[in-house]
Amino acid sequence: MFDFFKREIAEALAPLAGLDTKVLFNAIEYPKIAEHGDLAVAIPRLRLKGNPKAIAEEWVSKFQPTAHVVSCSAAGPFINFRINRPQLAKLVLDEVYERKEAFGTNDSNRGKRAIVEFSSPNIAKPFHAGHLRGTIIGNFVRNALVANGWEVIAMNYLGDWGKQYGLLAVGFERYGSDEALATDPIHHLYEVYVKINRDAEEDPAIHDQARAYFKRMEDGDETALALWQRFRDMSIEKYRATYDRLNINFDVYSGESQVTYGMKRAMELLEARGLVEESEGAKIIDLEKYKMGKAVLQKKDGTTLYLTRDMGAAIERWDKYEFDAIFYLVASQQDLHLQQLFKILQLLELPYADRFKHINFGLVTGMSTRKGTAVFLQDMLEQTKDKMQEVMRANEDKYAQIEDPERVADVVGMSAITVQDMSAKRIRNYDFNWQRMFSFEGDTGPYLQYAHARLCSIERNSDLTIRRDDVDLTLLAEPAAGDIIDHIARYPALVASLPAQFEPVNVVGYAFKISHLVSSAYEVLRVNGAPADVAQARLLLYWAARVTLGNAMRLIGLIPLERM
Repeated sequence: MFDFFKREIAEALAPLAGLDTKVLFNAIEYPKIAEHGDLAVAIPRLRLKGNPKAIAEEWVSKFQPTAHVVSCSAAGPFINFRINRPQLAKLVLDEVYERKEAFGTNDSNRGKRAIVEFSSPNIAKPFHAGHLRGTIIGNFVRNALVANGWEVIAMNYLGDWGKQYGLLAVGFERYGSDEALATDPIHHLYEVYVKINRDAEEDPAIHDQARAYFKRMEDGDETALALWQRFRDMSIEKYRATYDRLNINFDVYSGESQVTYGMKRAMELLEARGLVEESEGAKIIDLEKYKMGKAVLQKKDGTTLYLTRDMGAAIERWDKYEFDAIFYLVASQQDLHLQQLFKILQLLELPYADRFKHINFGLVTGMSTRKGTAVFLQDMLEQTKDKMQEVMRANEDKYAQIEDPERVADVVGMSAITVQDMSAKRIRNYDFNWQRMFSFEGDTGPYLQYAHARLCSIERNSDLTIRRDDVDLTLLAEPAAGDIIDHIARYPALVASLPAQFEPVNVVGYAFKISHLVSSAYEVLRVNGAPADVAQARLLLYWAARVTLGNAMRLIGLIPLERM
């Protein structure tokens, strides 16, 4: 929203500076101290010859105020500008009123297609709480791209192939229960997997049986594939229910098992370029000169590996989707694997090899049980919901007014988990803190939900309706109102900046800031009891803040609540 004013400043300074307006536009920023002005230019950023302080003073002396940019002043090597505040209020509130839930989004990437691959649990292993991080960050990346005009295909690339399925099949023959599988496939398959792994530690021959079973799968054995398909289908059904609770959906459920001709084509291209070597009967590629070690492409028994299947998947995805970019949401533990994959695709000289991006993230600690075993995500979600209901019941009067307290507890619980995860840069490891997560005090998910619900209550408790016509915005003259308008105005630029780094912490920080600004304004900017015209203007301001906060919350995957 400030772009309108930034353009005018850039156009006014261009002839004075002898610089392109685009260069000047990009140099205009928000002052670090709000009292200094609304916008500022740091002369040193322009790398001009001469004394920056003298240049600033010269430009200020020659700058002609306009109806939109009303004054400017020099402060050392900085020029601070003051803009027409009522005009900013009009621009901002008109835009929010017109666009509502679309406020902040843009179509700058219209016509571009992206695949975002995220979550991607392994069927033979637990879908545990640690998987949550890649799932919610991946959902944020998808939302950020959509908000910037991309067509996005959200893909869940399941770990549904490999020797571990041979091991799982051998284990199921020993320990499997059709009844337990039907009731809770994810838990039961994990129990089977743990037991057969324990057996294999004492009897290594079990690994030979597992390899033989997986070889049958790769060779198309119908009986072997039928059992695997059953495991896969039942697990996906359970996953969908979990994703629904997280407010996440996928366009495609793919998996390593779905890769067909791509692997053969990749191997043929590598061999044609002389990049495949033999090593003890296996096929490898030497990436030592790129400081990526040696990677196995095919085992000596002819079966494929994760890397080979990823190569094939990349080729097949291009053939099917012709994407402009593909984003892999994978933990930083897998940095080397993705580096090897991307380097191999470059060595294949594929024309789309530069479209592959890895968005990594740190690990979560503190999610294990006392016995050191992984916490299943489904169990954690239930614990979270129960804990939130306990917190909500502390206020019986409010609890009685909630239409569906169980759903609200679930939504607030998801908000608690998501916001705790996104409260630091994604590459950082963080410690999962149950106690802090559920607090309504401080910067937590429940606090954001409370802030949104309180704004909704202002609308419900007012006798006025939200309207834009005939609302006198000059009545929003208090500094508290100006601060809220400023922050709303910055939201579109925040959204536009997200694809550069994909840092959800920036959106979380924005949401907390607007919540704090609104909370600080309640005593100063009362609606009930104020003169009618003042109340109408303030109600519109609070409504715009609520819309913007809700948009930011949806961007990070939250469901904004109206009551709690």
